Order: sequence, then C-alpha cells, then structure tokens
Amino acid sequence: MMEFEFKVKPIGVVHNQRKELPFQPVFAEEDYTVEIEIFPPFEKGLYKLERFSHIIVLMYFHLSKDYNLIVKPHFDKELRGVFATRSPRRPNPIAISTVKLEKILKNKIYVKNLDAYDGTPVIDIKPHSRLLDCPEANRDEIANCLKRQR
Repeated sequence: MMEFEFKVKPIGVVHNQRKELPFQPVFAEEDYTVEIEIFPPFEKGLYKLERFSHIIVLMYFHLSKDYNLIVKPHFDKELRGVFATRSPRRPNPIAISTVKLEKILKNKIYVKNLDAYDGTPVIDIKPHSRLLDCPEANRDEIANCLKRQR
C-alpha cells in the first residue's frame, strides 16, 4: 500500500447555530442559512463568486473520529462499502455539499441548508456548474458555452 501524508490548510470555518442537521441539504424540512467565514488570507479568492447560484463546499468532518468500511446508509436496509455512501465516518472524513449561494459580504458567505456543524473546517470552495458537474451534460453544449466565454 502506498502511503504518504499531505497537508490541507483550512480556508475558513462554518458558523451554524443549528444543533440538528438534515441527512443531506436537499432533505432540509425548512430552509435555513449558514455562514461560512473565509479567513483573511483567502478573502481575495471570493472575487466574482457571487456570479454563481450554487457552490460546492469541501469540508473536513472534524468530529468524525473513526470509520467503518461497511456501513448501513440512511434510508437503506442493505449494507454497503463506505465508498458507496456519503457517511461521514470515512478513512479521510472529507465532506462535499452543493448549496445555494445567498450572498457574500466581505469574507462571509451565506448559503442555504449546509449540512455541517458549527466549527467545521472548510478546505475548499468551487462554483457549481450544471454543464461541468452533471454527467448528463452534453459535450456540444459545454463546448458552445466555453466558446461564448472567450
């Protein structure tokens, strides 16, 4: 087994006052707003992010202390391998959520229904693109979109 270490610096932190979270953002019974604070050295990286309706937030599940390779997912009776689930109990507890972007005020990003607890480290943010992030996107549609952006 190849083993190496690498460092990931948090670029920000989640501020969420909710104690109970939905299984996934799409399952939230009511909309709620979560603040993501971006640390000052990374604030310039937010430039023009407000152009996107949704963003992808990558986080480190700092409260997940152990993992199981076989798990029983929510809403399922069958056991599965952890890589066939979205369980937070993983060998590398990296989380990904696609959420609606509400607004950006200086170094604060406000999003809808992020499924992360207060204090969760944010390791990256990417804009969501229907063309690039949906496997059913048509290659010609993507090529035409890229041509228009040039």
